[in-house]
Amino acid sequence: MVRPGGNECPICLKHRGEGPLVGPVIYQDDLVFVAHRATGSLGYAFVETQRHAPYLDDLTDEEAAAVGRVASRLARGLRAELDANFVHTAVAGLGVAHFHEHVFVRHGGTPDLYTWWQEWPDAPHGDIPALAKRLGAYFD
Repeated sequence: MVRPGGNECPICLKHRGEGPLVGPVIYQDDLVFVAHRATGSLGYAFVETQRHAPYLDDLTDEEAAAVGRVASRLARGLRAELDANFVHTAVAGLGVAHFHEHVFVRHGGTPDLYTWWQEWPDAPHGDIPALAKRLGAYFD
């Protein structure tokens, strides 16, 4: 999808395996696309609609149901695979007008001074592609 000003949507590019947002794919079907962030700590992923729908209220009922189902499975997988105290989700819609839900863990041992949305610099890092592959099993 080309946005006003001629720039193509970075999430649409990502779904084609192009652009700066590309990360290991965890799951995809006709309605949703799930990928782990390419860099940083383990346990930060995105649930996105395949269709270029800017905001939550632009989703069809079928897309909204798929997003909820997939986010729930992703959260179960993250809790099972990582030492996570919590799995948080957020939909802000401020940076890119293509629906995307952030799904991220609060790792065990995170100091209290870090709020729920702040990433702890000492959070576990590791093999993100291997984690993405393991998380994919939660969608079978």
